[in-house]
Amino acid sequence: MTDAVAPVPADWLERLRALPGSVRAEDLSSFTPPPEGGRESAVLVLVGQDDDGRPDVLLTERAADMRSHPGQVSFPGGSADPGDGGDPVATALREAHEETGLDPAGVEVLGVLPALFLPPSGFVVTPVLAWWRAPSAVRVVDPAECAAVVRVPVAELVDPANRSRTRHPSGYTGPVFEVRDLFVWGFTAGLLSQVLSLAGLDRPWDTSRFVPLPEHHVGARR
Repeated sequence: MTDAVAPVPADWLERLRALPGSVRAEDLSSFTPPPEGGRESAVLVLVGQDDDGRPDVLLTERAADMRSHPGQVSFPGGSADPGDGGDPVATALREAHEETGLDPAGVEVLGVLPALFLPPSGFVVTPVLAWWRAPSAVRVVDPAECAAVVRVPVAELVDPANRSRTRHPSGYTGPVFEVRDLFVWGFTAGLLSQVLSLAGLDRPWDTSRFVPLPEHHVGARR
């Protein structure tokens, strides 16, 4: 991170609030859901504020010894359960509570973004964009599955010094955020990058700068 981090625009919440209903799946990713099929899931893109009023995003890091996606950084979320009633908001909030201890009562849902597709796993992922109106304490609930729960400042995410791109042996190329000892890439980095850009919160960064993918991510699905 650079010594002087530029402030995030004061109207950042209103910019985010305008996204649901105004963006298409194609604006967020080149991988859009098939006409039918796919495993329904949802993620919670939760934006809050720290004690100084600066916006941040809640991210989790999977345990390093997990058989799938070890060390992968992601938004809280997961597969839909029958009890969710087919509602991606219910799925995202339930999963976030199970993973981080988040109290859903303090979350104001801004809206649902278009569903996206993860070809390697067959998941149809619906991002739920939300404002952490009344933040609650969060933590690692199950260390066997999650190594860290981190609130990452938006100002650090958009800091050009923390931005780069990477390549996976499969041929996939995408953005990277290196913040708070986290290496954020793949689906999470791609969605986060587009949300920040579409909300006008992004800053110019060197898209020609590539960094190697850490070894433990090489065999992982993105």
